[in-house]
Amino acid sequence: MQEFELVLHAQNWHEDRVWFHDANGRLRALPASWTSVVGEDPFNVIAAGRALFRVEELLELGRLIATLEP
Repeated sequence: MQEFELVLHAQNWHEDRVWFHDANGRLRALPASWTSVVGEDPFNVIAAGRALFRVEELLELGRLIATLEP
């Protein structure tokens, strides 16, 4: 695990992101969910490994599969 000083935590392109300077001083960005900046997702805490997908994710998967069928 590496630690960096947080420069900015904001929404960008409809995604929660964090910005930091890497070891070479370059400004970098990552999804905030990849970091410890945001807490663990409440769904994942409550599901405790029993549910792999949310309803919204399953509906989206269904829509994507429908576009693949002739």
